[in-house]
Amino acid sequence: MNCYVTKMVFRIICGDGNHTPQFDEQIRLFYAHNQQAAFQKAETIGKAEEDCFMNIHQQPVQWKFIAITALYSIPSPADGIEIASRIKEVDDADNYLYITYEKAAQVTAANSLQTQTI
Repeated sequence: MNCYVTKMVFRIICGDGNHTPQFDEQIRLFYAHNQQAAFQKAETIGKAEEDCFMNIHQQPVQWKFIAITALYSIPSPADGIEIASRIKEVDDADNYLYITYEKAAQVTAANSLQTQTI
């Protein structure tokens, strides 16, 4: 069995779709015998996870599977292996860093609490 990483894209449509377009880019790990089998697995799961439900405002929310936009073989899954990265250009570096540190503090606090309760 080989290990593969895919990038799967979903579109999120709320109500009549009259809003800023939203897309969910998911990085997922699959085990398969070959690249074609990994692709088929990812595509099957993407289609199976399409959904439509009502939000709290009683508007339909639709998740549509769009495509698999990347598929990479990972020769040997190793601790700490990089599976995805993205370079972002931002208008306000200070604001970006502030948000990043806030998110990091939440993750650190949550993990600290879990460690204390174990």
